[in-house]
Amino acid sequence: MKFGFRNPSLKRRISARTSIKRQVVHRAGIKMPRGYGFLRNPKKAVYNKVYNRTSFDIFKTLKKLFK
Repeated sequence: MKFGFRNPSLKRRISARTSIKRQVVHRAGIKMPRGYGFLRNPKKAVYNKVYNRTSFDIFKTLKKLFK
């Protein structure tokens, strides 16, 4: 598990927004409401919850400093 700041990746950021799988799910309207990720994939939901609490985004930190 990662502790500390996350390493930013421009390639991953772009690919997450432009993936074919994301487009198909979004246009088909097969989206679950926010907070229902635990029903879809419990193992991934628990991992993501812990990951997001133990690591932080460097860009959000810089944004708060220069606000």
